[in-house]
Amino acid sequence: MTAMSARLHLVRHGEVDNPERILYGRLPGYPLTERGHRMAALAAESVDRPVARVYASPLIRAQQSAAPWVERAGVELRTEHRIIEPVNAFEGKTLASIRALRDPRMLRLVWNPFLPTWGEPYAAIAARVEAAMTDALDELAESGDEGDVVFVSHQAPIWITHRHLAGQRLWHDPRARRCALSSITTFERHGTHLVEVGYDDPAASIDAVDLGAV
Repeated sequence: MTAMSARLHLVRHGEVDNPERILYGRLPGYPLTERGHRMAALAAESVDRPVARVYASPLIRAQQSAAPWVERAGVELRTEHRIIEPVNAFEGKTLASIRALRDPRMLRLVWNPFLPTWGEPYAAIAARVEAAMTDALDELAESGDEGDVVFVSHQAPIWITHRHLAGQRLWHDPRARRCALSSITTFERHGTHLVEVGYDDPAASIDAVDLGAV
């Protein structure tokens, strides 16, 4: 019997405890809520395939969201810094304060939304995540282990990588991202290319608050 081709699942973390509605970015803290833990469990339960590797961003919400995957797969959690949230100048501000961008002092941050000038360039985000994906699949192939790879990450890295690998322009309206909490965007390697083969929203039934992503 031919072995299944390994897939790589980009999984977003679950709901975050963020009552003040801060744009948290890479700030320390911001763990999952009780609903967030349930969402993470639903995501892990939804993939009916063996998992050989589980990686997570170093941020606590990603580490906690990876726990159900680690438990189900019986593997060790690996921390992957290249799938962390992007750097963002609005980190630590509230959503209300962002609306004050009419302030001339803020114009230097938003003069070019195509890069964007308020944070890490979109191309840099896509490059680091794709490199991490390629390295993880290469390591798995070299090991001879069978199963899929799971990356627990964040909305911006997942969505920007989706657009990059689909050959789409990287600048976009963040309000239109298809990357729900605990969603799973799945890729396979076809030759030398990573190709998206699925998207699932296993925690859609949970009425979660999705605020704070950059």
